[in-house]
Amino acid sequence: MSRNKFPPRSNPRHDPDAGPFFLYGLHTVRAALDNPSRRKTRLLATSNALNRLRESGPVAGVLIEETTPKALDMLLGGEAVHQGAALEVDPVTRASLREVERRDLIVVLDQITDPHNVGAILRTACAFGADAVLTTARYAPRETGVMAKAASGALDLVPLIEVRNLGDALEALKAEGVVCLGFDSEAPRPLTPRPAATRLAIVLGAEGKGLRQRTRALCDEMVRLDMPGPIKSLNVSNAAAIALFAATARRGDPA
Repeated sequence: MSRNKFPPRSNPRHDPDAGPFFLYGLHTVRAALDNPSRRKTRLLATSNALNRLRESGPVAGVLIEETTPKALDMLLGGEAVHQGAALEVDPVTRASLREVERRDLIVVLDQITDPHNVGAILRTACAFGADAVLTTARYAPRETGVMAKAASGALDLVPLIEVRNLGDALEALKAEGVVCLGFDSEAPRPLTPRPAATRLAIVLGAEGKGLRQRTRALCDEMVRLDMPGPIKSLNVSNAAAIALFAATARRGDPA
């Protein structure tokens, strides 16, 4: 679509709880533009950012408005690292567990509510080739620019499953032969790499309270990350990265 120029708008500062939903940052916007399932409304971009987006792929089917870094700061807040681009979108449609074609590596989040952590976990899950990230319908963050920015495009690359009953979802995965590994810094056994063919669900709880009792009971094993230093617990997004690395370390081994 050819560039459209409009007079400056008097947009109020973006309110993620009431106003339109904006993704921002070049990687995040690029991934959303490439996602055919994502409904895009308008792209606000500086001339430089627009050129960079066009160098990385098509920018079509969306209204384009040229803007300035200062205007984006006012819209998104000065703390938003927008890199000159913001895309107004609808949230992605959450998949159901049955809609995910492969379920060999699933990351399960038990009431993790911080959007930075969920976004970072999505990014890590994408890097390790996870098939989906599963969250509860309640006590989970809704999609925001903050979460999408932390995910660095993974929100449009990894299916995000939302379930009403986490216990039922774990039982469904176990019935398919998926091994559910629950993580707790006080668990009696350390995490060890699993055989290459093992289907896994990495089950992580919120910082502080950890996994809920029923979630723990449904896990096939409770394991800890074996860390020799004096600090035995990590931010949950860091723990997710180490857990995914350790659990999948043997995936490249010959059968």
